[in-house]
Amino acid sequence: MENEKIVPTFIFEASWEVCNKVGGIYTVLSTRAKTLQDRLQDRVVFIGPDFWRGKENSLFEEDHSMWQAWVKKAQREGVNVRVGRWNIPGRPCVVLVDFTPYFKAKDQIYGEAWADYGVESLHAYGDYDEASMFSYASGRVVESYYNYYLRKREERVVFQAHEWMTGLGALYVKKHVPAVATIFTTHATSIGRSIAGNNKPLYDYLYAYNGNQMAGELNMEAKHSIERQTAHNVDCFTTVSDVTAKECEELLDKRCDAILMNGFENDFVPVGSSFTAQRKRARQCLLRVANALIGEDFPEDTLILATSGRYEFKNKGIDVFLEALHRLDWQAELKRPVLAFIEVPAWVAGPRLDLQQRLAQSVNGQSSMVNGQCSPFDTPLPMPFITHNLNDSGNDKVLGSMRWFNKSNRPDERVKIIFVPCYLDGKDGIFDMSYYDLLIGNDLTVYASYYEPWGYTPLESVAFHVPTVTTSLSGFGMWANKVKGESHLADGVEVINRNDYNYGEVADGIVKAILEYANWDVDQVKAARRNAANLAQKALWKHFIQYYDEAYDIALQKAELRKERM
Repeated sequence: MENEKIVPTFIFEASWEVCNKVGGIYTVLSTRAKTLQDRLQDRVVFIGPDFWRGKENSLFEEDHSMWQAWVKKAQREGVNVRVGRWNIPGRPCVVLVDFTPYFKAKDQIYGEAWADYGVESLHAYGDYDEASMFSYASGRVVESYYNYYLRKREERVVFQAHEWMTGLGALYVKKHVPAVATIFTTHATSIGRSIAGNNKPLYDYLYAYNGNQMAGELNMEAKHSIERQTAHNVDCFTTVSDVTAKECEELLDKRCDAILMNGFENDFVPVGSSFTAQRKRARQCLLRVANALIGEDFPEDTLILATSGRYEFKNKGIDVFLEALHRLDWQAELKRPVLAFIEVPAWVAGPRLDLQQRLAQSVNGQSSMVNGQCSPFDTPLPMPFITHNLNDSGNDKVLGSMRWFNKSNRPDERVKIIFVPCYLDGKDGIFDMSYYDLLIGNDLTVYASYYEPWGYTPLESVAFHVPTVTTSLSGFGMWANKVKGESHLADGVEVINRNDYNYGEVADGIVKAILEYANWDVDQVKAARRNAANLAQKALWKHFIQYYDEAYDIALQKAELRKERM
């Protein structure tokens, strides 16, 4: 059929976050992997950096029997890999590559990138070299594997590279393995994130910004250059939302060929009685930690709020969330105690020993029972608003903001704030529960992002039946508005209009949403939670994978034309 799409028979996918849980891209890849694996049956191979030689990595299961002949040949070619399975649903094949040997050749590698594609790396600093050497190594992996296994089989092969950190690899494959179709996905442009993070108005002036000029001003030339040149030279350039597509067109001077919205798999969400039990355990844990830290007995109907994600104080809306909590404390309509958790990894030094001791007393039964709960503590710990010790706490923005608002969880404050500055991986020393295992215990979440290309955190929230507040500047918020027409809290998602200049209005909108939820009756809460879960069902990968099919087709069409000319 004339309009039938070309489908890949083999996919390589490279990212810094393969078997390396850092941020949202990990969620994109790890939740979508099962859908690809079901389709291709071990003909999808993820490529990630090998940080773990000689170290334990629970996400990677090495298999010495897999591809033995190729592994030896790759090693003779100077490509040192370990192969096995990614320990996620679907258990896809994975190659972890040691990129460190390429540092000694980086000047030559950068020189070729400049000569071939105009990639400028003279002003590189920080993590640019490390990411680029991994990227180059990923390209070498694709070249070696393709030549050994796939070249003679007439396979339709796709290589998808994620973020600027894999740009060099995509360009290497385009040059050295032209039969392979290349896709580059930017989840957030490096220069757009930098503009927003440097308190410059991004959206009202987007049309007027010159990406190259701003890269020079913000000392982002190298990252911007590799991202821009990769976008212009791959077979298919993609991003994850309409909001980021506009950014790419203005700052990278390249219109996206396809938009790959981020979905998820709901197999990690408990159901039935397991859901109820897990939610109860999560709330008990959150209230127990709050009691041990603040010295108050929080009733069962305490309104538990949370925000989470990467520690980008303005971009993720942490600043306006704190502003809203400060304003909420003054609202006469607030009749319930509020407990708000800010769960963003900072420069953590370790769990607080005094808090650990109190929690141990509670667990070991060295406490009295009040209202069926262990609630012996009626005095606060010092700094009763943070669960872990921080390095350089005097310069921490969350703590600085709390000082500015004079928030310290005093008895007269109805809104209590707890800063959780660590990864909730189940081994943090205080909660010792994973992020998802605690997320389910919240009543409401708030993600008031100023810069958010997609927004997995609000999507994950509604997947766990927790209504959420987000903004019109997030890709997820824009999508929710499209689905609902205009999304409100009763629909499971409140989308607050946000722009460059309405910070105060956003804070008031958050306050209004929290008060609305706090005053709902049981039936209204149940309906909103049900609507949240129903909305999440519309974002399953079985619905969103169609956008990837479009990108595969675009890239493979161009690769087929190249083959005809070869």
